[in-house]
Amino acid sequence: MKKILVINGPNINLLGIREKDIYGKCDFASLCAYIKKEAAKLELKVEIVQSNHEGEIVDAIQKAYGVYDGIVINPAALTHYSIAVLDALKAVNIPAIEVHLSNIHAREEFRHKSVTASGCIGQICGLGFVGYALALKALAGYKAE
Repeated sequence: MKKILVINGPNINLLGIREKDIYGKCDFASLCAYIKKEAAKLELKVEIVQSNHEGEIVDAIQKAYGVYDGIVINPAALTHYSIAVLDALKAVNIPAIEVHLSNIHAREEFRHKSVTASGCIGQICGLGFVGYALALKALAGYKAE
């Protein structure tokens, strides 16, 4: 059974409270329940972490080495400036998929550039919770070349 680490960055814990017009009305607990349900369908073991601190996210990525078969990461605001998260993703060399609930390319100009995406095998954005399910499905079937 593949093991997948799902990492959520700053302010994702405030889903259902923050900018409902962008992120919807469902809360973080609902997102976690959805991820667990989708992982079970794919026969994946999943662990979900959330942090508002860059260093804790870097630590989670580093601790994933040798433990997890894939990473689903929503770096949130760290997407646009965190070289530390990018370096951690590259260092552990675990297949990772970057997910964003909103379409970062349809928002403010500064959100159009992802610094962290180059450390991932793919990026999914703008599909809400479904983006996480698609990332899990992709990792479930992923085989490194």
